[in-house]
Amino acid sequence: MMSRYAVTNPATNEVEESYESSTDADVAQALDAAQNAYATWGRKSTPTERAALLTRVADLYMERKDELAEIINHEMGKTIEESLVEVEFSSAIYRYYADNGPEFLQDAHIEREAAGSAMLRKEPIGVLLGVMPWNYPYYQVARFAGPNLMLGNTIVLKHAALCPKSSAAMERIFLDAGFPVGAYTNLYASFDQVSTIIADPRVCGVSLTGSERAGVQIAREAGENLKKVVCELGGSDPFVLLSTDDMDATVQLAIGGRFENSGQVCNGAKRFIVIDALYDEFLTRFAAATSSVKLAPLCSVQAAEHLSQQVHAALEQGAALTLGSPDNSGAYFEPTILTDIPADADARHEEFFGPVAQFYRVASEEEAIALANDTPFGLGSYVFTTDPEQGVRVADALETGMTYVNEVGADSAKLPFGGVKRSGFGRELGPLGMGEFVNMKLISIDKPGLF
Repeated sequence: MMSRYAVTNPATNEVEESYESSTDADVAQALDAAQNAYATWGRKSTPTERAALLTRVADLYMERKDELAEIINHEMGKTIEESLVEVEFSSAIYRYYADNGPEFLQDAHIEREAAGSAMLRKEPIGVLLGVMPWNYPYYQVARFAGPNLMLGNTIVLKHAALCPKSSAAMERIFLDAGFPVGAYTNLYASFDQVSTIIADPRVCGVSLTGSERAGVQIAREAGENLKKVVCELGGSDPFVLLSTDDMDATVQLAIGGRFENSGQVCNGAKRFIVIDALYDEFLTRFAAATSSVKLAPLCSVQAAEHLSQQVHAALEQGAALTLGSPDNSGAYFEPTILTDIPADADARHEEFFGPVAQFYRVASEEEAIALANDTPFGLGSYVFTTDPEQGVRVADALETGMTYVNEVGADSAKLPFGGVKRSGFGRELGPLGMGEFVNMKLISIDKPGLF
């Protein structure tokens, strides 16, 4: 059987490299190695030792950044410029946990009612499975691997079938940095093998970043096996514009928020909800700026065809095509704007994972909030206003895991990432990134002043 894992350049639709799928024996060997590394390294190494390894990982990402960028440019079509930014951000994430992990792992002392001493000690829990997507091949893995390797957990990683070369390159970096065999293992696994891994009693947790459908399946299997799971799924993030004192700057931020990575961003701004007094001007300027946007291809012809089907369906249900085209050209898709989307159109409640912007006109702050929350998703959100108090008030009212006020692209290794509703559960990055797959062990003893 032909392997699903291949580098298919979306710019040409040509298969450039293929990789052998993992056998069941490969999976068994990976789990054995991961458990052994957990027992001999994860449980016994010190935070300082693990931090030194992550620092070396961060260094290697920067040393190899041109090579790494070239790989994902061929795998999923991202421009070299955006690929380099992703590599640099991934390096920063590993360095963040190297620099701050030992402090995050310090014991937390608790005052007992009775005489004695008590504390919470943060310990690893064991082998983890990561199931990762193609849109940010390095960054998505860094969010998961950085904090968990800092904890001493070990990782078995199943990447997207589009990303076999980048996933191999990451495994090589961890080994070259000095991590023991089994601390991080790349597998070209099938979906059936993923189920086998989740069911294995040595596997203690699962992290998925991907589609809502994949999240339902992985969460179900993890639940059936009593495994902790973190899911970062899709989003249809609102960009709420209530007032601005610099329309040009606001439009440029909106353009970046929608068309970064050719619109293939989970927390990208997708629904533009604009107060009536600013709607016409903002739409006109946004459309003018969009007309000059040149995009890389989507990750695959199939992804572009699916987006085309969504846009055609929206038009058939009454939406207006203000800019762009409903049709793909291979893996390429023009920047597109939909307006006048009927209240009962499916487009209002779907995620468009590509360069399609939806526009909505509202008469008040209250209507903007109601429309922004009228979605099954709850990942990120953006609010633009000249009134800081209004910004915080609207942020409080939005049913999302993240709200950015008067800024786009402010993601940082220091800021937690995650959503609510159908966008998933759990948090990555920041201090909270080390709080998901951890044993918060209570140690209590009757002797006062021991710790």
